[in-house]
Amino acid sequence: MSHDLVIRDARVDGALVDIAIAGERIAALGEGLEGSDELRADGRLVSPAFVQPHIHLDKVLTGPLLAPNRSGTLAEAISLSHAVKRAATAEEVRARAGTVIRAAVVAGTTALRSHVDIDTIGGLTGLQGVAAARDDHADLCSVQLVAFPQEGIWRDPGTDGLMAEAMRAGADVVGGMPHWEADHDAARRHIAFCLDLAERHDADVDMHVDETDDGRWRSFEILVEEADRRGWGRRTTAGHVCAMAAWEDDYAAAVIARAAEAGVMVATNPPTNLMLQGREDREPRRRGIPRIKELLAAGVTIGAGQDCVDDAFYPFGTADPLQVALIVAHAAQLGTPSEIAAALRMVTTDAARLLRLPDHGLHPGARADLVVLDASNARDALREQAPRRWVLRGGRVVAETVREQRLHRGL
Repeated sequence: MSHDLVIRDARVDGALVDIAIAGERIAALGEGLEGSDELRADGRLVSPAFVQPHIHLDKVLTGPLLAPNRSGTLAEAISLSHAVKRAATAEEVRARAGTVIRAAVVAGTTALRSHVDIDTIGGLTGLQGVAAARDDHADLCSVQLVAFPQEGIWRDPGTDGLMAEAMRAGADVVGGMPHWEADHDAARRHIAFCLDLAERHDADVDMHVDETDDGRWRSFEILVEEADRRGWGRRTTAGHVCAMAAWEDDYAAAVIARAAEAGVMVATNPPTNLMLQGREDREPRRRGIPRIKELLAAGVTIGAGQDCVDDAFYPFGTADPLQVALIVAHAAQLGTPSEIAAALRMVTTDAARLLRLPDHGLHPGARADLVVLDASNARDALREQAPRRWVLRGGRVVAETVREQRLHRGL
């Protein structure tokens, strides 16, 4: 049987196989498969394409427009962003977001979830700009939009109405930031409002939760309980959860177990949170990373996100999930073969579970969203930050990298 495309001599789970693609799907893995066209992997590692589970495309590349974040804190970053939000136009947001989407695709990404600020400062301008960038790049990458109340809901009167308007205007996911409210009672009302909105629109939920060093914040527990009560746990993601590092061990274990039972997922964002958190600590300082090994052991699905690219929150970033996987491996001390595999799942198949992409993988019937890495195994791909030889979306090559290096030695 002849297929549309065969990736010849691909390295999959340590073995050399051919990957046959028919239309937008993987048709078979085996030996001697035939296709109308072929790519010669020559022993390169083939992986499910990267998935970016947490980024802010409305803010990317605004760093040059801002005063420096002198304290390096989350609070100052939010404050600095106000000026950019007030001045932004939808076209300007569209251009910046498009630049980063294209970079993400070249890096091997075929799906992203972007939080977009919804507040009384910028209104729906950011949503309009990122939605336009999404449409511009629909042939390269899918983009989910999260309506995100960065300034809080009750702290920013009028945001509740804007959130409802954003969902009617085409946002896909309901976001939230309950710990930015005045206290736990307000956070509870914040969470209830967001879940009410999600139920009305049959939408998933993806909230920024306890992004603070203050271990007294417990809004993750409130979110888990409320999502579970409504039967929304498997449609709910908690992002950041930095305060988890400061919780007492027994409390953390109990909440993690409850999250696992409810199906609530977690998005950790190590590049930005390693930079922002613990700024006012003396050594040893808190680093803003949730208890990743404990979450994994409990069976909680974790995605690892870029979060920010050159903005008030984070001065670096290239929207490259392989770089994020390397950072999370360092931050969570993931160094054994099984742990390295887990780090890569956080930017591939497990990240896809956060976005609820059920056919993302490397098996017959899966969508042919794949990346061919210039390495022969997962450890070397991570260690060397291997070039992405080819990136396929729906069985079609959407990006390729050709690298030439020369070493000149004197006589």
